[in-house]
Amino acid sequence: MKPSPQAGKSVPAALLVDVPRLVTAYYSGEPDAALPEQRVAFGTSGHRGSAFQNSFNEWHVLAISQAICEYRKRQGIGGPLYLGIDTHALSVPACASALEVLAANGVELMLADKDEYTPTPVISHAILTYNRGRNAGLADGIVITPSHNPPEDGGFKYNPPSGGPADKDVTAWIEARANALLESGLQGVKRIAHAKALRAPTTHRHDFIGAYVSDLGSMLHMDAIRGANVRMGVDPLGGAGVHYWGRIAERYGLDLTLVNEAVDPTFRFMTLDWDGRIRMDPSSPFAMQGLVGIRDRFDIAFACDTDHDRHGIVTRTAGLLPPNHYLSAAIFYLFQHRPQWSRAAAIGKTLVSSGMIDRVAAKLGRKLYEVPVGFKWFVDGLLDGTLGFGGEESAGASFLRMDGHVWTTDKDGIVPALLSAEITARMGRDPGEVYRELTRELGEPLFERIDAPATPAQKALLAKLSPQQVSSKQLAGEKIQTILTRAPGNDAPIGGLKVVAESGWFAARPSGTEDIYKIYAESFRGADHLRRILIEAQSIVGDALSERT
Repeated sequence: MKPSPQAGKSVPAALLVDVPRLVTAYYSGEPDAALPEQRVAFGTSGHRGSAFQNSFNEWHVLAISQAICEYRKRQGIGGPLYLGIDTHALSVPACASALEVLAANGVELMLADKDEYTPTPVISHAILTYNRGRNAGLADGIVITPSHNPPEDGGFKYNPPSGGPADKDVTAWIEARANALLESGLQGVKRIAHAKALRAPTTHRHDFIGAYVSDLGSMLHMDAIRGANVRMGVDPLGGAGVHYWGRIAERYGLDLTLVNEAVDPTFRFMTLDWDGRIRMDPSSPFAMQGLVGIRDRFDIAFACDTDHDRHGIVTRTAGLLPPNHYLSAAIFYLFQHRPQWSRAAAIGKTLVSSGMIDRVAAKLGRKLYEVPVGFKWFVDGLLDGTLGFGGEESAGASFLRMDGHVWTTDKDGIVPALLSAEITARMGRDPGEVYRELTRELGEPLFERIDAPATPAQKALLAKLSPQQVSSKQLAGEKIQTILTRAPGNDAPIGGLKVVAESGWFAARPSGTEDIYKIYAESFRGADHLRRILIEAQSIVGDALSERT
């Protein structure tokens, strides 16, 4: 994907979202349930869209909120519901709409003190903290966020009592019920006035910041960070954790500088992403130009996306670390510095994450748990401690407390960010240097992702391929070791294909939104070998699809 000429540059005024117009569209728009793009599409990341396209507005929020109330009743979920929001322009009005429905349905609702913004991991942490030791009256949560999506987008995500992203059986029911409510013109939605909802006996305030910050000492060696005088810089990217970092620094006596305290729903302080759009993506070298440019001021620097469930690590030695590089270094460190973790605790990775993680796992003598794309696959393992760590190639991760018990079952950008400081403090070198040392011993991979055209019929076929339909015996000059259409960790369908050889691999997955399929590829033998893998991947996939048509 060729970057836009504007990538990495400041945002021109013409690209700034008109917030009053956007909020007006949220309240005035009425989705047409007959149009697929205006219906509720509730995946593991919730429902996302823009009020300008009638794909996220008050109707959607009212319908989804009612559907969640009915789902809770069906499942006997009677504990408090923790509600959090990020800093996108549509999050505050969506929170108001949701409150009116939740209160009308008698849900015990926990809102942030002083209407504070609340990161995704803080909601997961609150759910799990409340549910610890309980078998009934369990808590759940909602996070109103479109993650790192552009400023005009809104999002709405449900976290069940497990604390993590809802599985498909949950989201499918919520989606179907919400769309039925849209089709009925919201008949069946219970709602009371906002002021009345705030005064309802079921509406309560909760100190999310205090509860989360005070518990961080169970996750990280704060005394080591403080004792080593690690100088940290953090850019919240205008996100929900903006007021958390100062509290963390104060509570633990850390040398942490907040380089940007701005909260602005236009996100005008960002640099443009690869395609010339505004995204608060801490894994993007284009979006992270601001922090990368001042990295020499700090021993380690980091950023998080808008709901703070993703991290970006910036080092003096290597600049912004690609997510796979940091995940590899973090895994290498954690499994040597958490003695209370079970020796059987495995390393969780998605199947499109780097093969370096496989090699690190082998070096550590730890079991690898490889699953399809999606953090939901790590929830059960983090809950019961059979996974010490779960991480995605898209810079999302969580891991266990130091005592081996669960912390969050959703991605937590704050904790991996602070872990980079712990690594620097206790190893005397930053995560970029740690990764470089690993490559000298285990090999240096090169990774790339490309898109290839595919018709809707071909995408459907790709999602249902079997290993037997791949006739090739070699990949880029090496014998094919494994052909996967199901994840080796949990035997779940991967919705595509992964082909593995000794020095490289590729995975192909159909896009859910475009007439393309995505090819992820990695080589431990250099750029020429990677190019061969990418070329042959398209040929292998094309041959397999042609045999089906």
